[in-house]
Amino acid sequence: MESVAESLKPVVYRLLGSKPPVPIRFWDGSQIGSQDGKLHLFIKSPLVLRQLLFAPSELGLARAYVLGQIDFEGNILEILGSIQKSPEFEKSSGMKLSPAEKLRLLSSLYSVGGIGLPPAKPPEEIPSQLVKPLGIHSKNRDKSAISYHYDISNDFYKLILGDSLTYSCAYFEHEDLDLTQAQEAKYSLICRKLGLKPGMRLLDVGCGWGGMLIHAAKHYGIVGIGITLSKEQARLARERIKEMSLTDQIKILECDYRDLDSEPFDAISSIGMFEHVGEAQLLTYFQKMHSLLNEGGRMLNHGISRPFKHKGRWERGFDRNSFINRFVFPDGELLEVGRVVSTMQQSGFEVRDVESLREHYGKTLRHWVKNLESNWEEAVKLVGAGRARVWHLYMAASALNFETNRTSLHQVLAVKPTVKGESLFPSNRSQLLRSSDEILV
Repeated sequence: MESVAESLKPVVYRLLGSKPPVPIRFWDGSQIGSQDGKLHLFIKSPLVLRQLLFAPSELGLARAYVLGQIDFEGNILEILGSIQKSPEFEKSSGMKLSPAEKLRLLSSLYSVGGIGLPPAKPPEEIPSQLVKPLGIHSKNRDKSAISYHYDISNDFYKLILGDSLTYSCAYFEHEDLDLTQAQEAKYSLICRKLGLKPGMRLLDVGCGWGGMLIHAAKHYGIVGIGITLSKEQARLARERIKEMSLTDQIKILECDYRDLDSEPFDAISSIGMFEHVGEAQLLTYFQKMHSLLNEGGRMLNHGISRPFKHKGRWERGFDRNSFINRFVFPDGELLEVGRVVSTMQQSGFEVRDVESLREHYGKTLRHWVKNLESNWEEAVKLVGAGRARVWHLYMAASALNFETNRTSLHQVLAVKPTVKGESLFPSNRSQLLRSSDEILV
């Protein structure tokens, strides 16, 4: 009797290429590819291949992993790296199969019992109202999208993010920094770029669990407001601020940036929130930020971006049927940094500094992957196996995307000039980034 591997070779070669990027092992122990390698893709059910016949895509494979129908045996970053580098897999993904070809491949699946299995639905896919294209980046929909991603479990995020509880790219100013130190270095870098001094009013847009405001209040003496749409983030941020006796300096609001009505600020930070703004709201976002600043006030926008694509068009980083949109960040959009700069200046800002931290984000994500793997059983208890697998896959794939320049990260620093056109900036970049020892309170 033929092994599963022999029976399914035609299906695997058609779906994944004749040279699969890593050895593939099947539920009966047979495999395609090297017998000696430490990395394997373990297909635990013929349902995986049946689903891929009708939806051959990144999303199909991701669903199978979320459901536990496939597993990565070995280092997930190495396996995904091999898949990403495979030209054959790139060609096969998203291919079109003729009806006759589907029937022929289905007959191979029938021989191993792969036809009569019931369809499965991933347990952690986003609510149906967030799949529909209507209403993207309306206030109500943005609140739902943010809640889906961030209101799952503060304890789960603590496992992944570590002591800093910071969900954005760290800054490894020195190679020997650990994750917590690198996050502190990131906050210090942003504070220096913003020119923070005691008594200044700081707005942190998308403040998360309060990390930036806590750092700026403790070390730079600011008073600040943080806004978030996540009720769980707001609750824990307030607890942390109270524990550190900073309630006289920092306030947290559950508020959409479009509804913020406040006295002007001296500085605005937006760290890891920009991905949720969306192309349709881009100008509205920056115009609102501009209106909230005093003359000479600075804004730092720290956001994930996409490389510019060919044919002279702006690349929209939004694919409704991608794994990221359906399982991780509903309605998230990544834009090219040139578009960001142009829109900031269209809104009345003068852009003064642009810095890429792309490689730093790859390193940050590797830390988060390691933290999740080290605390796997606890993570599953907190959010379930499906969501834990979603985060495992998304963070590992994202690390590789940053490392291979498929995704980038930019800090864009801008100022609202005075009526006389003055920037009130130092004369050179070295003064802008002067040692924090000179400005800490």
